[in-house]
Amino acid sequence: MSDILKRILATKFDEVSKASAQIPMHTVRSDAEASLNDSHQKPRGFIANIENKISLGQAGVIAEIKKASPSKGVFRDDFNPAKIAESYESNGAACLSVLTDKDYFQGSAQYLREARNHCHIPVLRKDFLVDAYQVYEARAMGADAILLIAAALDDSQMKDFESIAHELQMDVLVEVHDGAELDRALKLKTPLLGINNRNLRTFEVSLDVTLSLLQYIPKEKRVVTESGILNQEDVHKMRAADVHAFLVGEAFMRQDDPGLGLKQLFFK
Repeated sequence: MSDILKRILATKFDEVSKASAQIPMHTVRSDAEASLNDSHQKPRGFIANIENKISLGQAGVIAEIKKASPSKGVFRDDFNPAKIAESYESNGAACLSVLTDKDYFQGSAQYLREARNHCHIPVLRKDFLVDAYQVYEARAMGADAILLIAAALDDSQMKDFESIAHELQMDVLVEVHDGAELDRALKLKTPLLGINNRNLRTFEVSLDVTLSLLQYIPKEKRVVTESGILNQEDVHKMRAADVHAFLVGEAFMRQDDPGLGLKQLFFK
């Protein structure tokens, strides 16, 4: 585990402790369960939207709304999650990913709410989950899917968090960085398997990470390649290898109009 990930996870434990002292688990759980019967909050099919795009011969793009990162700083000062969500949807995104981490990525739960309220496509809560509290919190804020990072969780946690997510009708994207994490992630029920091309220790990015792991992944899993998709050559390389789902953020967030950036990269 990288030093930056260790710091982030330590912050998360502290964050959950403070949040649960303010709003107890039973309240967050009640809010999450109540959202299932709310016409505006009702879960949208995250995996279904990706599969629908792919069935039409298109790329299934999870377009990310991200203001900043620990390594790159602020991506854009003109940051309007609602407008970005609208632009992504109108330019072909299958789903959204919204950063809700405050300390390291300058995200917030409010950004997720704003984005989801201004589009009709499903939204992933992109954060570092270390406690079941955050899974209930994700649904309560309107998330349609959660991210589980294998490097940050043990097998029992991943299984438990996935089970809670499924009870709340949310989909799960499990993220891996190498073969050992892949072996663990394949034990989960979710068909959605994210491969992060960024090395957590060096932060170097190589698409070979995804390509090298494909041979070990069962056909029933849907691979989502993450990080390092910067140009049409990268997209063609992945689709030629039968990888048709992508999670892209930085390449779009640096564009004047992130949605047009998406269109030019995937649908030109």
